[in-house]
Amino acid sequence: MKAILALSDGTVFEGQQFGATGETVGEVVFNTSMTGYQEVLTDPSYKGQIVTMTYPLIGNYGCNESDIESIGPQVEGFVVREYSAYHSNWRSKWSLDTYLSENGIIGIQNIDTRALTRRLRVHGVMNGCLATEDSDGNIDAASLVTKAQSWHGLVGWDLVQRVTCPNPYAWNQHPSSSTDAYSKQSTPAKNGKYRVVAMDFGIKYNILRQLTEHGCEVQVVPAKTTAEEILAAEPDGVFLSNGPGDPEPLDYAIKTVQELLGRKPVFGICLGHQLMGLALGGKTYKLKFGHRGANQPVKHFETDQVEITSQNHGFCVDIDSMPNTVDITHINLNDNTLEGIRHREYPAFSVQYHPEASPGPHDASYLFSRFTQMMEE
Repeated sequence: MKAILALSDGTVFEGQQFGATGETVGEVVFNTSMTGYQEVLTDPSYKGQIVTMTYPLIGNYGCNESDIESIGPQVEGFVVREYSAYHSNWRSKWSLDTYLSENGIIGIQNIDTRALTRRLRVHGVMNGCLATEDSDGNIDAASLVTKAQSWHGLVGWDLVQRVTCPNPYAWNQHPSSSTDAYSKQSTPAKNGKYRVVAMDFGIKYNILRQLTEHGCEVQVVPAKTTAEEILAAEPDGVFLSNGPGDPEPLDYAIKTVQELLGRKPVFGICLGHQLMGLALGGKTYKLKFGHRGANQPVKHFETDQVEITSQNHGFCVDIDSMPNTVDITHINLNDNTLEGIRHREYPAFSVQYHPEASPGPHDASYLFSRFTQMMEE
């Protein structure tokens, strides 16, 4: 079946459909990872976005139950150069086509993803409309461009409410086990040394696994949980998760973080890092095309070492807006943007990248140990 991806600047890419059929609108972005497409698909940080994979062959190892990072696929659409109709892997349960189709995600293949990526790099990410032909074989490219142009975009939109958990739950699964839907337990299993409350702004399961591996009992709570409610649980520490979109509309979360700082050790990743930056009086801004991939070099000033990191974000904390009570701990070597901060007085730190994704593969695992050390102290 024919499919079209239309960008808001009027560019149209024509290809073939795989996965679901229909029409969707979102911000078109690109990811440079060579593997891990299922983790990309199920990362809640991609809510509201149509994701383009720059690696040319996608789908060759299928999809399985173990590599899911949330309750299901979160992307608005999926763009690849070539979809592999044949998949082979001992863990595979579904083909990528079946997985997308069953979850209502439209895919398009056989388009020039290099040309698309170059356009996004030069002009910046932009809105797009992805659609398949109707039952009569018709598809109107001009109307798709108009729909892309009229879409509101991500700035100023609270996407966290579309991905946060509806109720608190305990993460009680073994770190190496496959995942299912939210646990129905109301309290954490008593098998960890440290009690951690994780604020769910779109949390990835592997973050929860890493916290568990580092000796934490984790209670996951919805994004609008107040500081008073979190402190009532008497945690040893609080974790601020990753999540999608613009951090500035999340005034409720910024207020909660402000009330927690100095009262409990706090560790933030990705959106959690941006919220901590805002809570400390900093500012955020939208990057031209963001950082999305598994090969981003980040310098750690404390050790003078370079970490190979996995990243997925389109917004960034303004390094010049940080108050003098904050130390800059990490910086991106591609564009010198802020990647990590630590408060000089409070037990609080955060990073923009994803240490749980392990692209290095373990360059940044020390961050979870630092969090537990803060709780110990």
